[in-house]
Amino acid sequence: QVQLVESGGGLVQTGGSLRLSCAASGRTFSIYGLGWFRQAPGKEREFVARIRWNTGRTYYANSVKGRFTISRVNGLNTVYLQLNSLKPEDTAVYYCAADEGQVLVLWTSWGQGTQVTVSS
Repeated sequence: QVQLVESGGGLVQTGGSLRLSCAASGRTFSIYGLGWFRQAPGKEREFVARIRWNTGRTYYANSVKGRFTISRVNGLNTVYLQLNSLKPEDTAVYYCAADEGQVLVLWTSWGQGTQVTVSS
């Protein structure tokens, strides 16, 4: 089993920045990548960004492309999500997830979430 711990959330004004971290432990040999999702009050959880270990390729939701950046800490099972130019609609609980799909993406483990609040 993979354990994920997120950190770095907080309160920021519109246009501000935050950096979220996600550290994986446990059966990390089974991970092919990590990703971020978010869930705003009254809405479904949605994909934000992900990164694959073997290729280093990154993928983003259209709503965050150009503003958010996912990156891996060299050689570690830790990723950052840099959030820039934040908007009130980015307010949500952000969750880290482990991708254990060898070919297709397969989200198997989730962190406890970290709150991001953007004030207008």
